[in-house]
Parts: sequence; structure tokens; C-alpha cells
Amino acid sequence: MFKISYQEQMPSIAKADLEPQRVVVPSTMTAAVYYGKQDVRLETVPVPHIGQGEILVRVHTCGICGTDLKKIATGSHSAPRIFGHETAGQIVAAGEGVAGFEIGDRVMVFHHIPCGQCYYCRHKVFAQCPVYKKVGATAGFEPSGGGFAEYVRVMDWIVRKGVVKLPDSVSYEQASFIEPVNTCMKAIEALNLMPDETVLIIGQGPIGIMLALLAKRAGTSVVTSDLYPQRLTIAKEYGLESTVNASLEDPVRKVMELTNSRGADAVILAVAGNNLIRPAIDAARPGGRVMLFAQTQRSEVSIDPAAICVDEKTLLGSYSASVDLQEENVALVFSREIDFTRLITHRFPLHRALEALELAAHPGPESMKVVIQPGINWSNN
Repeated sequence: MFKISYQEQMPSIAKADLEPQRVVVPSTMTAAVYYGKQDVRLETVPVPHIGQGEILVRVHTCGICGTDLKKIATGSHSAPRIFGHETAGQIVAAGEGVAGFEIGDRVMVFHHIPCGQCYYCRHKVFAQCPVYKKVGATAGFEPSGGGFAEYVRVMDWIVRKGVVKLPDSVSYEQASFIEPVNTCMKAIEALNLMPDETVLIIGQGPIGIMLALLAKRAGTSVVTSDLYPQRLTIAKEYGLESTVNASLEDPVRKVMELTNSRGADAVILAVAGNNLIRPAIDAARPGGRVMLFAQTQRSEVSIDPAAICVDEKTLLGSYSASVDLQEENVALVFSREIDFTRLITHRFPLHRALEALELAAHPGPESMKVVIQPGINWSNN
């Protein structure tokens, strides 16, 4: 459980549309501040000051990501920090030299952007770029995204390449999916899927469903697996008809039945459990690919090396977003070809951020995407 420590709270944000001519930026704001393992506190903190080339964004919606939850659960990062990086909101201040954006623009903000010139960028491994590893969005303290607060300072290199202006037809909720969809698209691209292939996605939380939808979009036959039948029902509502209730049957055996005992051409492990790595490898056909998507905590696991050598299976990993996919990714989210907002099951005001984080960390069968929305008038809630 998170330690609850309430300090003075700012009044609720009055208007969801955040009309620029009426915005007065206060000196303080409310934020959910991380202090260590399972310790997040709702506090009043200074609104961050911006410098040359930077912008200040008033947060409307910020999705809760599993990576932030893991950092909170393990206490892996120094404190204090303000997490939250699936951020959409409106520009309320712009520093000298900002080009292409104005006060009042509705935007989505990436928190990582690579330099584009280093060894890793030249090899298209952007998440390993030293500049990419620097977080370029903050609500104060050590930069950590900052979306679990009312205002976020966006640094100059992010403003230049990592801020996306939203058309009037795109909601803030929709825009908050741009970053997570990009990470999923990156994994799908790394698998080099072919239209006649069968893909097994283990785990049908929000990320698992996004991965499944993108795999289906690539023309493959998709099989989804989860312990919760409620999540498989949601997957079916998106047209993902081939499902395996892992609480009742073995996904590996089911995939073998569906592929004439060959195995899946590709397997994506979309949940963090290391105990599922071996079954994921077992479910792949000889010469198949296995993608680890949720294994972000360093640990040791046992695998069968002959599955890699003799059976020629390929073990892959994918982490974070790719700047090379940004244009395609944004176009997909804006088009509403896939309505990702249907994955949102819970919306919380900022003053209930601790409840939101608790629910996201311990989801029930019917809870999917949880978002925090500082930019909505919750006065009647």
C-alpha cells in the first residue's frame, strides 16, 4: 500500500478546455511526489520555471504506465521525484526562442528524445542513446516525466522534436496513448511479422491488447492469452476472437493445437512475470521469435539454451519508444482507426492520484487503463 500524506491542496482546475487568454499560472501546484519504495505523497510543490526554448504545459490527462509503477514498488530510483510520462495538455507559457508552438496549443509530450548522432542513434538503438536516457520533462525535482502534477516543464530538446500538436478532432485522452502505442509499434516492427504468421500475445492488459491489435493490423492470426476472462472479453470487443483462458487451459498446448503442433511464429510476453519466459519460448515454433516486452527489472532466469541454438529460436527485447516511428504512430492514433480510449476504465482527479496508483498497481479483472486527469473540473465528484 502507498503511504498517504496529504498537504495543502490547490483548488480544482476550473475548465477542461484551458482557455489560454484566461490562464494565470500559479506559483504552486498539487503533485503526487515519490519518496521511495511504496511511498507516494500528495503535496503542494512549486510550479517549475521554464527557460529559453522551453514550454510549460498544464496537464489534462496522464496515463499510468507499468514502468512507473515498478519504480514505485521497488524504490529503484532516488527521491523525491514526480513520475508520469503519458502526458497530454495545453501550453500555458513559452520561453524565448520557442518556434512552432504558441500559448493555447493543445499538445502531447514525449519525455525521451535521442540526439540522432551518437553511435546508438546511428545504429537505430535509440533507447540506449545517452541523451535519450536523460528525461526532458519535469514537474520539479529530478526529471521523471512529471505528468502526475498540474504543470510540466518541457525542456528545449524535447520541444524541438518531442512535442506533438493536437488537431481539434483529437481528445487529450486519445493523445495520451501516443507514447505507449509507439512503444508497442516498435516491438511489432522488431518482430518483422508476415501476414500468414500466427502470433501469441501472453497478457491482455492495456499493453497486451495494444500489441495484439497492432499484430492483427500487420495481417497476422492473433491468439491472446490471459488469466482473467473479463480481459479476454475486452479483447474480443476489439475483434481479437482467438483467446485462451490461461486459468483453465495451457496457452502452449492451445497454440500447438492451432498450428498443427508447429508453435507460434512469434510470441510476445506482455506481462512482467519471469516464470512465463520459459512457456513463451516453448510456445514458439522452431525458428520462431520471442519478444520480451515487460521485463524491465534486472534479474536472473533459467532458459533452455538449446531452444536458442538447436531450435534456432530468437529471443528479442524492446524497450521504450522509437523516434523513427513517431510520424506513423501519431497518424494512427489521430486517425482513430483503433479507438484506444476504449481501454480506459478508470479516470481519477489529481487529488485522488494515490487511489489511482494503487488500482493501477493492483488491477482487478475488469480494470484496464487508469488515467489521472488534473485538467478536468472534478468539483462535483
